[in-house]
Amino acid sequence: MSETITKPVIVKELLESLQTEIQEEQQVIVHCCFPASPFLGNLIRIWHSTYLFDNQSNHKSRLIHAENITIYPNWTPVPFMRDFWFTLIFSGLPKDCKSFDLKEVIPEEGGFFVESIKRNASDIYRVKISESY
Repeated sequence: MSETITKPVIVKELLESLQTEIQEEQQVIVHCCFPASPFLGNLIRIWHSTYLFDNQSNHKSRLIHAENITIYPNWTPVPFMRDFWFTLIFSGLPKDCKSFDLKEVIPEEGGFFVESIKRNASDIYRVKISESY
């Protein structure tokens, strides 16, 4: 004999406050391609000071996690003549963000930079990395 369980009633205000917290915790995933190079011995790395800068406000999303690339001061070898892919996960962007820049803010030349990435509904992106000088 099974017992009937009634669905609990959740106060509307609580549901609304939880929805706000869920939206604030959203993450942005950026799959990055470092293009194939004809040079042997290329090395890359990412700094913790890599951000997504909202083009419509002063907001910047911080780097949370990096996959398939090392964090400064360590280096990752790049395969000869093959595109190299890695993934960066950032904290969420504001709801009204339409485009953003990916920028590695570092105290030397050669930081990664991708300008004006158009925002999409999934917040998952594929970009080709270039270096800023």
